[in-house]
Formats: sequence, C-alpha cells, structure tokens
Amino acid sequence: MHETSRRLRFFSFCALAVAALGCTRPDGANKALPGDKLFAACTSCHGNKGDGNATLGAPAIAGLPAWYVEAQLVKFRTGARGAHPDDLEGLRMRPMSRQMMDEGEVKSVATYVASLPSAKSAATLQGGDAAAGQVAYGTCTACHGPQGQGNEALKAPPLAGQSDWYLVAQLKKFKAGVRGTNPLDTTGGTMRPMAMLLADEQAMKNVAAHISTLAR
Repeated sequence: MHETSRRLRFFSFCALAVAALGCTRPDGANKALPGDKLFAACTSCHGNKGDGNATLGAPAIAGLPAWYVEAQLVKFRTGARGAHPDDLEGLRMRPMSRQMMDEGEVKSVATYVASLPSAKSAATLQGGDAAAGQVAYGTCTACHGPQGQGNEALKAPPLAGQSDWYLVAQLKKFKAGVRGTNPLDTTGGTMRPMAMLLADEQAMKNVAAHISTLAR
C-alpha cells in the first residue's frame, strides 16, 4: 500500500510538472513584466479573480496582503515551501513561482494580488462545530488575531474569509510535517506546534467552522 501511494504521488507530480511547464510567462518576455501580466500565469489554478479552485487545491488569494503573498512566493522559490514530496500542491506551485525573474517581479505580482477585490468564501465542509472551534481558536489569536485579521509584525496571515477546505488541508500539512519542518521556513515552524495541538480532523473542522463565521 505504501509503495502504491508513492507511485501515485510520483505520477501526480509528473502531471503537475507538465501542467506547470505549460503555464509559461504570458508572452515569453525576458523583460520585467507588470503584476497583472505576471498574474495571467496564475489564473489556470487560482482563477481570473483569484478566488481559488478547490478541485486543484488552489486557495483564494485575492485581497491577501502583499507582504504575505510576497513571503510565500519567496518560500516557494527558495524551496522553503513546496519541496516536500507529499506536498503535491506545493510541488506544483514552486515552478510557477520561479517563472518570476527577480525580486521586483515578485513584489509586482504580490501587489497586484493584494489589489484584487476579496470575497468571503462559502462554507463547504460538513460536520464542523463552530462553538467548539471558537474555544480551540483561542490559541490562534495571539498571532492571527481574534477576528482572524492576521498580523504583519508576526508574519501571520489573515484567516477570515479563507475557504474552510483550504484551512483544514493546511492544518493537516502542518501537523504531518509536510509544512513547517524546513529550517528555512521559520514562520511555518512556529505554526506547526499549534496545529499539533488539534487532536484530529474533527478538531480542525471545528476551527475552520469558527473561522468561517468571522467577517473578512
């Protein structure tokens, strides 16, 4: 079973790599491109409006702070994120991030993403207990804020409005060590022990259910 799982991950990664190679810089330009032009390569997964795609595991990114988008792109580019063999979505994202030529382009596309109108994602998961999740979320407020508004000084992203399926998926990755174990990912390293406080998937769903009640 383990070997079968590894084979499936391998073939999935190959498919993702092929897909990534097909999403090249919009016009093949070697000169610096503005953020909106760079974002064209992101739309096949994140959508034209940056509202994400659950089928592809691509989160909603519209309206996220530029500092957070930039930081994640840097992590993907350097391998601090998206290098773990079990992080299929991250493995797909890493080559996409490396299409940007330099720091200037990273900042440019991050600024553009931040300018996109954000919208609260609809709840999709069943069985989450928002009341129980509110209690568990108490440990999250020090970084992410009581309203899930995030904290730039602590490099903690806003959570309010994000898709519940994505929140649970990332909590699973942190708990399993798929995220947050790379020495280069210091903020992820801070998040991992927080995720490990959640006993199981139900506890994760509860937290996501509470976050879904927060206004973006």
